[in-house]
Amino acid sequence: MSARDAVFSKIRRALGVGGSEAGRRAIVIARLEGAPAGVVPKRGQLPREERLALFQSMAEKVAATVARVPDTDAVPQAVAEYLRDRNLPAAVRMGADARLAALAWGKTQIEVGHGASDGNDPVAVSHALAGIAETGTLVLTSGADNPTTLNFLPETHIVVLAADDVAGDMETVWAELRARYGKGVMPRTVNMITGPSRSGDIEQTILLGAHGPRRLHIIIAG
Repeated sequence: MSARDAVFSKIRRALGVGGSEAGRRAIVIARLEGAPAGVVPKRGQLPREERLALFQSMAEKVAATVARVPDTDAVPQAVAEYLRDRNLPAAVRMGADARLAALAWGKTQIEVGHGASDGNDPVAVSHALAGIAETGTLVLTSGADNPTTLNFLPETHIVVLAADDVAGDMETVWAELRARYGKGVMPRTVNMITGPSRSGDIEQTILLGAHGPRRLHIIIAG
C-alpha cells in the first residue's frame, strides 16, 4: 500500500465510510454541477457603454493603452498606426485565429507571420476571448488560434477585443467560457492579462517587461 492509499484508508475508517456510497457520491456530483454563485460586486454591473468605459479606464490605470475602432475591418489600419507612432517594425506574428486571418492586412505595409513565437518576434497580435470591466483584464484561451507564447515572448502585445465580449466581472466570463466549451473540451490554459508585464522585486521599483511584454495595446472593435 502506498503512503497515499494509507492516508485515505485512515480517513475512511475515521469517517466510517468505504468511498463507494451512492448517497455520498450523489451529494458530491450535485455540488459540482450546481455550485451556488458567489458574491459578485456591483462595480461592473453597468450598461454597455459605461461598462466599456470602465474597462478602458481600468486598463489604462495599469499602463495598457487602448484604442477604439468602429468594427474589426478597421483593426489592420489601427495596428499599422500604433506601430508607426511608436517607431516599431511593421511586422507582427499571430496565430490561426479566423477572425484575425479574415482582416485585410494586405492593405497595410505590415508583414504578417503565423504560428507560435520563438522569442524573436518584436510584436504579436492576439484576439481575446473576453474582457473584464471591473479590473481591465483580458481573457485569452490557449490553442493554435492564439498561442500562449504570443502572450509572453514578444516585447509588444496587441490584443483585439470585441466590444460585445466585455463583461462586467470575472464570474460572468467563467460562466460564458464553460457554456462555450463544456466539460471535456475546455482549453488547456486560460490566461488573464491585466496590463503589461511588471515587477517591483528590485528595490520596490516598478519595471515593465520583467516577465513578458513591456507594452500592451488593446484595440476594442465595435
